[in-house]
Amino acid sequence: MPVFDYDPPERFVAGALGQPGARAFFLQARAEGRLTTVALEKLQVAALAGRLDELLDEVLRLSGGTAHVPALAPADLADDAPLDVPVAEDFRVGTMALAWDAEKSQVVIEAQEVVDEEDVEDADPAVLRVRISAGAARAFTRRALEIVAAGRPPCPLCGQPLDATGHVCVRLNGYRGGEAAS
Repeated sequence: MPVFDYDPPERFVAGALGQPGARAFFLQARAEGRLTTVALEKLQVAALAGRLDELLDEVLRLSGGTAHVPALAPADLADDAPLDVPVAEDFRVGTMALAWDAEKSQVVIEAQEVVDEEDVEDADPAVLRVRISAGAARAFTRRALEIVAAGRPPCPLCGQPLDATGHVCVRLNGYRGGEAAS
């Protein structure tokens, strides 16, 4: 199993390329002249950011505030630069895992390559493993949530994304359960 290990990376960010509604999402880790780029879905980026915040909040709560976990992203760790180029996908992410390393006060993030159901027994999926500080995790989360929110605006009636070419609003058009209302 190829493991892309960064302990710690010089940079670990989420990013997107393309126009809203047709964006591709990526995680990138960089250190010592190496760059790893993995593709994932918008919902995976949002879930990773949400779970990271929950994990850090829980560590902070359980430690009674003594853990080295900032409540907010430190300003000096903000990274609003574009993805590093070239953006060459090393693999597509299937599953992700998070852990807190109490000994090192670090978050461990693992993103594993998606495996076809037919190849599960013989699979040797690639893994991106990143160890970052709690502050860097908060900064990652802030950026990731901003990137997810920068997509298409939601319809004010149904909440579904609005396209530049139009939108069939289920509330406005009376759709119920996939069928048009009569």
